[in-house]
Order: sequence, then C-alpha cells, then structure tokens
Amino acid sequence: MTSTGRQALGVDVGGSGVKGAIVDLDTGELVGERFRIETPQPATPDAVAQAVAEVVRHFGWTGPLGVCYPGVVVDGVVQTAANVDQSWIGCNAEEIYSKALGGQRVTVLNDADAAGLAEQRYGAGRNRNGVVVLLTFGTGIGSAVIHHGMLLPNTEFGHIEVEGKEAEHRAAASVMERKGWSYRKWTKQVTKVLVAVENTIWPELIIAGGGISKKADKWIPLLKNRTPVVAAQLLNTAGIVGAAMAAAEEQSAG
Repeated sequence: MTSTGRQALGVDVGGSGVKGAIVDLDTGELVGERFRIETPQPATPDAVAQAVAEVVRHFGWTGPLGVCYPGVVVDGVVQTAANVDQSWIGCNAEEIYSKALGGQRVTVLNDADAAGLAEQRYGAGRNRNGVVVLLTFGTGIGSAVIHHGMLLPNTEFGHIEVEGKEAEHRAAASVMERKGWSYRKWTKQVTKVLVAVENTIWPELIIAGGGISKKADKWIPLLKNRTPVVAAQLLNTAGIVGAAMAAAEEQSAG
C-alpha cells in the first residue's frame, strides 16, 4: 500500500515484540489493525531488521516509514542497547533497515521520544506550549522532553542519579513488581525521581506512560511532587504513532 492522504507507517521495536500499524496523521488513530511479531532472540541488527521488514511487507507499504528503537539514536546511529543485543551499538539503524527493505527510506528515533511526540500532538500534552515531559515506567524509565511542539531528543532521565541511585533502579515499574511493593510505597520513590526532574527543567506537565499508566488512578493521586502529572492517553500505540509522525515530517522536508 502506498501513502494516501496524511498517512505513514510506524513500527515500534521492543524487547519482546515488533509491532506496526498505518497511522492517520490527522487524527493520530491507527488505520486498521496493528500487526505484531515476536522480537527475534538474540535481537541482533540483522535479525531485527528482517522482523521490521516482515511488518512493513505485511502492509505492503512504500510511503513514509518510521521505526522507534529502545535506546539512544543520534543521526540514525545507535548509541545504547539496553533491551536488545549489544551489537547494535555503533550501527546505523536507518541504513540497516533500509537495506532489509530494498532501499526504502526509513526514519529511526528513540521509543520514548516517539511516544512523547504522539502524546504532545494527539494525547495528554495536546494544546500545551510549555515544557512537557513524558516518562515511561516499565522495565526501566524512558523520557521525552518537548517544548512548543519541538522534541529535545535522547534525554535519559531514567539514568540520572537520585539520592545515590539511578532513577530507574529506584522507581521503574519493574522495581515495584520485583520487590512486591504497594503503590503507596512505590510512589514515594517515583516522587523522588519526579522532584529531581522538575528541579532540573521545571516542566509545565509530566505525562506518565508505560503499561502501568493503565492503572493511573491507583497511583498518580499518591504522588507528592509539585508539577501536575497525568496519564498517557495513547497507551501502547504511542510509539507507533510517534514513529509515523517523525517519518512523515522528516521525509516531507526532504
């Protein structure tokens, strides 16, 4: 399928699944069903590229294509690899994906950045012009910072030190699960991380994403930081939507 109207294909590469969908860029909604396959193990560059190519071929897509990756990406080159094979580091992801797709152009960005872009345009950050921070709470903590609709790429607030411990080692959702904490006990640690972030950049709004955002009513009211915190609205589609957005914007600019 080629692009019709304002549409693009977004693919979200995660530690367990590679999922994609066509996105209506006027609404931020998926066009048809999402398609998902398991992330290959080990998740080497070539193996993941073939999985991404399988997702793209499923849709028969030749228009704007964006892929979000679980790590830092600078000018298409991977700098970190937390939940995929370490051989990714130093690889040009855009070139690897493009080669697997017979030369098709691909835009690659960090997965939390993609989610932040999507939430800012279509979700919880909509109509906000100040600094908006998205934090995804999962195995680790991902982050995105957006100001007046512009993304500051590759922020890594999950790795800042908070009272002698890395933020995601203190307050990721996985920490609560592993230690069997209550929401009340966990949110004390989340509050410490949020205070450290807001003392650094003074955001207007913090958006909480990740799977645990589905249960936001159980824990967001327990937070004690000063900045308003709201749950992400796009949930598991945010990475796909943001990747599609980034591709459409970059590729239309030439």
